[in-house]
Amino acid sequence: MLLYSLPEMLLMVAAAIVVDWIAGDPRWLPHPVVWIGKWISRCEGWLRKDRASAGHPSLRPDRPAFRTQPGPARADVQRRERMRGLALALSTVLLSGLLMLGAVLAAQAIHPWLGYAVNVWFISTTIAVKGLGQAAMLVYRPLQEGRLEEAQEKVGWIVGRDTAGLNEREVSRAAIETVAENIVDAVVSPLFFAILGGAPLAMLYRAANTLDSMVGYKNENYMHFGWASARLDDVLNYIPARITGGLVVLHALFRPGLDAARSLHAVLRFAALHPSPNSGIPESAVAGAIGIELGGVNRYGNVVSDRARMGWPLRPLDKEDIRRTVGICTGVSIWIAGGCGFAWLLLQ
Repeated sequence: MLLYSLPEMLLMVAAAIVVDWIAGDPRWLPHPVVWIGKWISRCEGWLRKDRASAGHPSLRPDRPAFRTQPGPARADVQRRERMRGLALALSTVLLSGLLMLGAVLAAQAIHPWLGYAVNVWFISTTIAVKGLGQAAMLVYRPLQEGRLEEAQEKVGWIVGRDTAGLNEREVSRAAIETVAENIVDAVVSPLFFAILGGAPLAMLYRAANTLDSMVGYKNENYMHFGWASARLDDVLNYIPARITGGLVVLHALFRPGLDAARSLHAVLRFAALHPSPNSGIPESAVAGAIGIELGGVNRYGNVVSDRARMGWPLRPLDKEDIRRTVGICTGVSIWIAGGCGFAWLLLQ
């Protein structure tokens, strides 16, 4: 059997969520995202080898790209960079999806239950409910114990902004924002695609998201080379991001201390202010549910970014809001698992 039925998909997704809750990402097992990352790095080296060997400034982070190019030549370089970036994006997502499909079909051919097991395990590797919570708590605990410098270091592991010198509030904000944003990237989106196509489609999504995290930057090095990867990630996350907003509101409706109406109002009022077409939805939903304000000034090297404020500062943001945001992330995964299980029962 090439394709699974919808009830089978739903049950496998629910099982994968449970596996992630229990096992997370065991360090002793090679993770697919690590291999995807290695492929992306290797391919980037191949595709931009001529530019690197020529010492082109676009591959040097300390020098702006294209500055030395005259007008027509600069346009040619930009076009070439975009085509190479497109080749990287297409090759990565197609290879990841096809290899995963081959593994599932091989497992099915051996025994149907092995096919289920392979699907469940690899779907679980595309999500990170447990891992995201653990990473956030690595920031929360030092803050709780007054070790600000350690918290600055730990939050630097999960965000791209400069974290040295941040005060407790800004460290907490950084952790909250990355957990909120990753409710889409590390929970809802891969599960959405898993329901549609099992582990192969979930892995294809994870490859696209990894591309965006590695080359999808709006700086002079990746502005054109990473364009296809960034746009692909935006497209794939479009529907899941809006589902996420609804799930955060739903969770807030039944969770004491959270405000569902305020969460929905925050999404409608603030989400469109975010530079990403998707990230503003989970961030504003979380901010509204908790009753805090997210956004503000972030520093990336010599670049200062003043992000739009999301939510209302009904009280000062503090470290306990990290725990509340992790709880929302876990709650969303519970709603998805429960929804899949309930839908499976209805379809029987």
